[in-house]
Amino acid sequence: MVVAVAALGVAASVAVAARPQWLLIASLLGSVGALLLVTGWLLADPGSSRVEALKTGGLAGGAVLALYALWINDRRRRTEEARQQVERDRVEQDRERTANERFAKAVELLGHDADQVRVGALHALAGVARDRPDRTQTVLDVLCSYLRRPFNHPNYMAMPRDPDLAEATSDGSWPVEQMADADRERVVRLTAQDLIIELLPSASASEPNRYDLDLTEASVEYLDLRGRAIGRLTARRARFFGTSRLRGVHAYKRVLFSGATFLGRVELDSARFDGGLSLLRVRFGGQVQVSDTTVRIFANLRTKAPVDQVGSLTIDTDAEVKTDGFDGWAIRVDTVSGGGPVASR
Repeated sequence: MVVAVAALGVAASVAVAARPQWLLIASLLGSVGALLLVTGWLLADPGSSRVEALKTGGLAGGAVLALYALWINDRRRRTEEARQQVERDRVEQDRERTANERFAKAVELLGHDADQVRVGALHALAGVARDRPDRTQTVLDVLCSYLRRPFNHPNYMAMPRDPDLAEATSDGSWPVEQMADADRERVVRLTAQDLIIELLPSASASEPNRYDLDLTEASVEYLDLRGRAIGRLTARRARFFGTSRLRGVHAYKRVLFSGATFLGRVELDSARFDGGLSLLRVRFGGQVQVSDTTVRIFANLRTKAPVDQVGSLTIDTDAEVKTDGFDGWAIRVDTVSGGGPVASR
């Protein structure tokens, strides 16, 4: 038994070679003291044999060393965990610094003269959002800001309802070089639109992130937000060329199209506007589809109703509706629950 105690002492000393010597010495003294104390106490009992006394004393001494070894191992474990946490923090800081550098460089390249460089910069921004989801809103803000830059294209003037079908030719107002520049910039802007759509979550997700979009005074074409979840959408005085596809979009915050112009067809079927919808002074140049479209909180319809409206707006009974004498809107007032009508009146 004494041999076993000695073995435990050697193991403990090896495990804690880097520890202060007084801890090891104190543990060894405690172990020997426990051995002598327990053995002596048992030997004082006439009913205990010498062998049993030595065995029990050895176990007591070994227990002291075992407790010391466990404490040392726990200290080593916590030290290792702290080291790993420091390493994780360092890696996270490196990732944060890299993301900042990539973001800053991409934003800088958005002002480059070459269109292919601007396209690459947009993809780099989207890559930052994928790698760092906490940057998604910031990236979306930059993409929307790019679309808010003044822009025009000869196809917008030739066939605003469907610019892709236009065959614009050079004239005095659009020289050949200017048309070529507009074509290249149009590709860049369509890339920005595609990336915005890609970064937005699906409306079918249980708890989607609610990102805000600001397209104030932007010129966009063939906007496609079908089946996407968004937070707030601000598109005051924006111009929408071609078909605007918002079928199945779920807006959790207010959507403001005040003063906007839709030059092509507008698809709003099965859309949900939980934060309200403003169509104040909106101009419609084509068909507007609003079948199964639901609006809560408020509906500002103070504008001329579209000539070709398919379906009717379903508005919650508690929503504030403003028309100010503008007739022609097909409206159905229902109790809206969970994005769909459950009771009609």
